Amino acid sequence: MAGSILLVEDDSAIATVITAALEDEGFAIRRCASIAQRDDHLSTVSFDVMLTDVMLEDGDGLQTLSAVRDAAPDMPVIVLSAQNTLDTAVRASDNDAFEYFPKPFDLDELVRAVKQAAASRQTSASTLPEIGEGDGMPLVGRSPAMQGVYRLIARVLRNDLTVLVTGESGTGKELVAEAVHQLGSRRTGPFVAVNTAAIPHDLVESELFGHEKGAFTGAIVQAIGKFEQANGGTLFLDEIGDMPPEAQTRLLRALQSGQIRRVGGRQEIAVDVRIIAATNRDLLPLIEAGKFREDLFYRLNVVPIELPPLRERREDIEVLARHFLAQAVEDGLPQRLLTSEGAEGLAKRHWRGNVRELRNAIYRLAVMSRKDEIDAEVLDDTLGEERAIFTADQEADQHDAAIGNALEQWLLRNDPPHGTVYGSALAAFEKPLIEFALRQTGGNQLRAAKLLGINRNTLRKRITELLIEPDRFTRPL
Repeated sequence: MAGSILLVEDDSAIATVITAALEDEGFAIRRCASIAQRDDHLSTVSFDVMLTDVMLEDGDGLQTLSAVRDAAPDMPVIVLSAQNTLDTAVRASDNDAFEYFPKPFDLDELVRAVKQAAASRQTSASTLPEIGEGDGMPLVGRSPAMQGVYRLIARVLRNDLTVLVTGESGTGKELVAEAVHQLGSRRTGPFVAVNTAAIPHDLVESELFGHEKGAFTGAIVQAIGKFEQANGGTLFLDEIGDMPPEAQTRLLRALQSGQIRRVGGRQEIAVDVRIIAATNRDLLPLIEAGKFREDLFYRLNVVPIELPPLRERREDIEVLARHFLAQAVEDGLPQRLLTSEGAEGLAKRHWRGNVRELRNAIYRLAVMSRKDEIDAEVLDDTLGEERAIFTADQEADQHDAAIGNALEQWLLRNDPPHGTVYGSALAAFEKPLIEFALRQTGGNQLRAAKLLGINRNTLRKRITELLIEPDRFTRPL
């Protein structure tokens, strides 16, 4: 027998599917639908693993996990929830959940997690205080594309692993850094953010590490750098891909040794800083071009978190818009009501600037609208009809043209030798193609191989050769 499972789920359809899948793996399942029934079972029977929904018939399954810990302190708990917010993921982590699965979830992944939990029966004590609903989660959205982000954030809160946040401009990379800091064990320390792209190259080292008086022309007094300012807390290095080579070398040394030296100084200064870096650029081509240190990349890319663009999470646009309208009121702007037609109109726009552009547009609507309600007419009057999304056929044609133009530009820029153009172009497109398939299938390599129409072993080989990290695409479908 693989083990015994207590399944606490008030949705009978979901409970039936989970039960069938786990029984096929040899598990013995006992089902119940309430906190009271759960506690009755735990008082008389020992289970290897418990799976529990959050919102149950008689209360919040997460808020009452302390009773579970009292009854079965060594039993791994896997949390299932339709409340797919960062808050829920963090609460599950704070309550020492073995794993958290937002609904809908990948059944194969759930079965795999149950097997791991049954085999381990080991949990670590939480060092973080409880964070309940209403504590001001910095990220908004419940789309499937955001669930993997929430799960990764929850997993790095109890440690000081270095995080590399990637994503297009305006997707909210600094918000991820703030979330990791505010919800983690370093939240009482400083959070220092620095945009390396906004600093003149010859001043980056001074900005990060500080300088001594007289270190260079204009250094009339001693200056404390960002590393020392962030001591005991978190240092967020935005646009890390734009850091000059000399500063990269010193940053690598600081990450390796935990010590820094001010420009012009001789003393090594120990610093206790968690590093979160971010970039909207693909660092691998920069590495190949010799513009970014490969060893620094691996030092930073310990836990990669990729933020999806807004076009891949359109179902979040309405909730984001309402969130920004509430923020606008707090900032002293007029209160506006977003109608269903207005929300639909927002969801159909391009938002090339992602969440940042959406926020700015909402503030502009709050100021410029002559009506209390934001509807389709107000959108067109304020934002302009030309920003409306193209039809499906027009958008497909535009994407095809963009791909062709990108390929042509790549060929002109790289100028592959005669006789290698075909192979070079295929190699350039293969990596984003495989990453797309992994993203579409939540990191499931078997399904990705089927989507691509290639052998699974071939896919695994190309993933290794192209230095693709499939784990960063893992998320529930």
